[in-house]
Amino acid sequence: MSDIITPELVVLDASLGDDKQAVIRALAARVVAAGRATDAEALFADAWAREAKDETGLPGGIAIPHAKSAAVTTASLAFARLRPAVDFGAPDGPADLVFLIAAPEHAAEEHLAVLSKLARNLLNDDFTAQLRGARDAAYVVSVVDRAIAGETAPAAAAAPTGAARHTVDGRPARIVAVTACATGIAHTFMAADALTAAGTADGIDLVVEPQGSSGYKPIAQSVIDAADAVIFAVDVDVREPGRFAGKPLVRASVKRGIEEPEKLISEATAAASDPSARRAGGSAPVAAAPAARSGLGSTVKRALLTGVSYMIPFVAGGGLLIALGFLLGGYEIAFNADKVLGASTLWNLGANPLNVYLGAVAFKIGALSFGFLVPALAGYIAFAIADRPGIAPGFVAGAVAAYMGAGFLGGIIGGLLAGLAAWWLGRFEVARWLRGLMPVVIIPLLASIFASGLMLLVLGGPIAFVVTALNNWLSSLNGVGVIVLGIILGLMMCFDLGGPVNKVAYGFATANLAAGIAGDNRYLEIMAAVMAAGMVPPLAMALASTVLGRKLFSPAERENGKAAWLLGLSFISEGAIPFAAADIFRVIPAAMVGGAVTGALSMAFGVTSKAPHGGIFVFFAIDSFPLWILSIAVGTVVTAVLVILLKRFARRRPLEIVADEPEPAAVPQAVAAH
Repeated sequence: MSDIITPELVVLDASLGDDKQAVIRALAARVVAAGRATDAEALFADAWAREAKDETGLPGGIAIPHAKSAAVTTASLAFARLRPAVDFGAPDGPADLVFLIAAPEHAAEEHLAVLSKLARNLLNDDFTAQLRGARDAAYVVSVVDRAIAGETAPAAAAAPTGAARHTVDGRPARIVAVTACATGIAHTFMAADALTAAGTADGIDLVVEPQGSSGYKPIAQSVIDAADAVIFAVDVDVREPGRFAGKPLVRASVKRGIEEPEKLISEATAAASDPSARRAGGSAPVAAAPAARSGLGSTVKRALLTGVSYMIPFVAGGGLLIALGFLLGGYEIAFNADKVLGASTLWNLGANPLNVYLGAVAFKIGALSFGFLVPALAGYIAFAIADRPGIAPGFVAGAVAAYMGAGFLGGIIGGLLAGLAAWWLGRFEVARWLRGLMPVVIIPLLASIFASGLMLLVLGGPIAFVVTALNNWLSSLNGVGVIVLGIILGLMMCFDLGGPVNKVAYGFATANLAAGIAGDNRYLEIMAAVMAAGMVPPLAMALASTVLGRKLFSPAERENGKAAWLLGLSFISEGAIPFAAADIFRVIPAAMVGGAVTGALSMAFGVTSKAPHGGIFVFFAIDSFPLWILSIAVGTVVTAVLVILLKRFARRRPLEIVADEPEPAAVPQAVAAH
């Protein structure tokens, strides 16, 4: 036997609840009761987080909720044959066969391989028919064991009849595909089998590379080179995407690979005959119209978020080094770092104390890192639009924007121009001998000339004028104007907890931090207000769930609350996401009110921060630190109290109060840093 499933993990012809949340929770409890996991709520939380990303219902009355969880001690499969069926989001109706796949957080490869093999059998009608006709739990276990042992293979597609339905240049299409899902256990392999079966039925040459948690076997490069098109049915990044460079590309979710493999093959065949089709890996032509399905607005938003996300490490690392330089060498190091470095070395300090010299070193490294802020922003905006050929022209356009004083706004416009130029140039079909030069020479050269030339000759001056006017306006703010600005920034930081709106506010603050360090205190005040407001949501959820309103939160939320203390103190707004995901209409409004209060108080107190990140751990870079802490504390209490009041009184149905009980094991949360 595989020991993945035992009779204790099987439920037959039972009702586990009216919705999928209740079913997953009941199956998680069964895994714990079998001694294969330590905490049912933790396992449920991890499986539910996966379900929230993409529903796991599949055609044919099947659902496969799954997760990797630190609560799981033994890789397990819990199975339920439901009466009645429950909706898991499948297009053809509710599911009566539900498999909860529970893998340890650091599962061994052999366990992942076994679970993946089982998932592939779910597409086999004989396999599911045996499960629907099973007389008892022991028979279910035997059916699963035979499938894992290879005695039940995934159903093969019918042999093609007549000519291939999808052709390129008069011959059957040649397509390669990659499948990958977030956990790499179930959907990855089911999509691979669905595409393979559809390709066989269509009479084409289709080779699939499933990139699962247990590793993957790369498709031979010769097969890729001979392919007419590529399908990426993925929910995560493709590993080694450069192997597919230049091939017409169809990108879709892994679930669509399971449910609509024939449509994906049709789209890939059409792309193979379309000169303007999106291309994989960055070789020319680079892409079709940017995000054709999602529209121009979504494309621009995605590009801006990509740019800000790649820019933040330059800002965070550089800002913290600058703050460390101030701590070691005093604030005057901002004006004499070059002089100190020119007169001293580590082996010959001369008249400078060691701490001053090290402060100059830290400050200089940080300042140089900050110098990449606008170029990195522009470069990765262009990258989001045009892939790798957009990076160089984007960086150059950003450098030009910084040179002309166009700042953050100039970097955004320069990056968009460079990305669009690189994308447009990449659409041209060129001779085969020229294709290799397009992404590394021709596109970067021409796109740089276009975007940077336009910035220098036409746009840079007006943008610099707008930036200067904005700086003057911010410098002139006082009284009520300062408080209103703090309220706006606080609302933005708490609106989506690390999402697009949060990133806009944070990006504005960090992009102008260098100007603040150079002497414009208003930007330092903005940085302090943004960081303070961003700390409120996780701290408030921690206060509410572990101190003020424990009975209103589930055991898993109480454990999340313990972790949220540290996340909040570190300025990681995403620490509140588990609470918002479970109760968005109470948590987010309360967080926004508290964030607005904190932002207003921080600005009113005139607190400044020379560090862009770090929370209370960069106290040495925050002036009026006690007032800053007071601002955070007030906002935290406001949000915590509001959440408790909303949970008690603003509800559509009676609230289930969770009684005090022994504390469960910790629930690690994967939290994305700012």
